[in-house]
Amino acid sequence: MARLDFITALHTQTRRDYRERVAVHDKAECARVAKRFDADYWDGARRFGYGGFRDDGRWQGVARRIANHYGLHAGQAVLDIGCGKAFLLNELATAVPGLVVRGLDISRYAIEHAPEHVREFLDEGTATNLPYSDSSFDLVLSINTLHNLGIRDLETAFREIRRVGRGAAFIVVESWRDEREKANLLAWQLTCESLFSVDGWEWIFERFGYTGDHEFIFFAGDAPDSENGS
Repeated sequence: MARLDFITALHTQTRRDYRERVAVHDKAECARVAKRFDADYWDGARRFGYGGFRDDGRWQGVARRIANHYGLHAGQAVLDIGCGKAFLLNELATAVPGLVVRGLDISRYAIEHAPEHVREFLDEGTATNLPYSDSSFDLVLSINTLHNLGIRDLETAFREIRRVGRGAAFIVVESWRDEREKANLLAWQLTCESLFSVDGWEWIFERFGYTGDHEFIFFAGDAPDSENGS
């Protein structure tokens, strides 16, 4: 298991006003709307989620780093659990011609608004019941998704990742290292069910038998908001 750094640079491009999310808006109502994972979450007002999740090319670099690190090549198969609008899968397919890509997301809206030429490879479903055969994928990805599961479902999801993969995996979850980052995460998050420190997540990885790679997303600082970021 290795702690990698593919997503943090992308994550830190977005500026967030943590105080506004809890002081100006009805946070509970915003979370209720966000958890439908429909148009409001992806492309509605910022208080409900992304505020417009668009393919602006920012996933190209992430795809190249992942492809290079794992030595991906034509004929191999990659699964993205919680693929959203599948912008990362689209860039992976472009970066590695002949790569077999598959994506799964709980959001029908996201799948319907994915790039057209990868849409046919996307499935609606959950991380706890992957509709794929054992040992189907050379690499299993899950970016900013697993923290949306409760602890019992997390155990099942990690078991499913092991079942459908052939060993290589990379997941990203939100976490904190200090009280400021913890407060910011609690203020900003809308859909998280599992909120753990770095030590907590690492304990969970060990307890649930996850041996793949990982990255943590932290919510540092306090700055004005902008669109198109998680």
